[in-house]
Amino acid sequence: MPKLTIHNSPTIQKAFDSFLMSKSCEGVTNKTLSTYEGHLRCISKHLNIFLLLSELEERDLQLMIISMRRSGLAPNSIASYIRTFKSFLTWARSRDLTTVSLPQYKAEETVKTTYTDEELEILLQKPNLSSCSFAEYRDWVIINFLMNSGARSSTIREILIKDVDLKTGLLTYRHNKNHKVQAIPLCSRMISILAEYLHYREGSANDFLFCAENGDKLSEQGLKTSIKRYNLRRGVTKTSIHLFRHTFARKYLVDCDGDAFTLQTILGHSTLDMTKHYCNIYNVELAKTFDLHSPLQQMIPKGKKIRLRKK
Repeated sequence: MPKLTIHNSPTIQKAFDSFLMSKSCEGVTNKTLSTYEGHLRCISKHLNIFLLLSELEERDLQLMIISMRRSGLAPNSIASYIRTFKSFLTWARSRDLTTVSLPQYKAEETVKTTYTDEELEILLQKPNLSSCSFAEYRDWVIINFLMNSGARSSTIREILIKDVDLKTGLLTYRHNKNHKVQAIPLCSRMISILAEYLHYREGSANDFLFCAENGDKLSEQGLKTSIKRYNLRRGVTKTSIHLFRHTFARKYLVDCDGDAFTLQTILGHSTLDMTKHYCNIYNVELAKTFDLHSPLQQMIPKGKKIRLRKK
């Protein structure tokens, strides 16, 4: 494809700065913008971002991907960087800054090791309220909430006390990743736990539900560190908050016979893509009925028992 001739063409770096500004005006979260910036820093190790955008060619992008692969980057990391740069190029083409496009890079499908039932039993064991700190009690409530809803950590930090309605058994997310207000159900056990927690938490309607010990909003790192400390103190070496989301999805589908559409609603997925991923890797319905369709199973003679012959 011929190069695009543009007078005063910006460099890739300058154009990317404008892309970030445009996304910010569209309402993209600061966290996502920060992720984009981080991705460009990684991309800059494999592509000259001071090159004029009008001079960027497909060969440059091909060499970038080859460089990433040769450097030992994980396929999923490469796919993430490419998704960001692909989005940037789409934006740039819409403004006639380039004619170059970038195909999607195929990531490896991964199956995360979730929390086991034994680990969950340890983590969900209620601490002694007469001797534990507020942070330990709060973390216990949070982990219960994670197993009730599979919420993201960013969502947890934004929940206000007024978002909890114990009478209807609903909790409202006002700061979701998809920017949509969402009401999620609370099981009877979670309602009871939150009722007790609010008795100790106190606070006004506009205070954060899960706050720091001084009552302030929990920082992203503060929540991450606190849950890690809580898990390790109980002998559980897995410490990821997001892993509770995968665990919730697995148990909802496998142990609780939940359906994909309801799971999509609870997890707040805008499309079925991620929910389908969970259904594919946790497909218990296939295992439940496989005896009826397995060629090996059907080879066993009906009504006869198979016995070992004596030598």
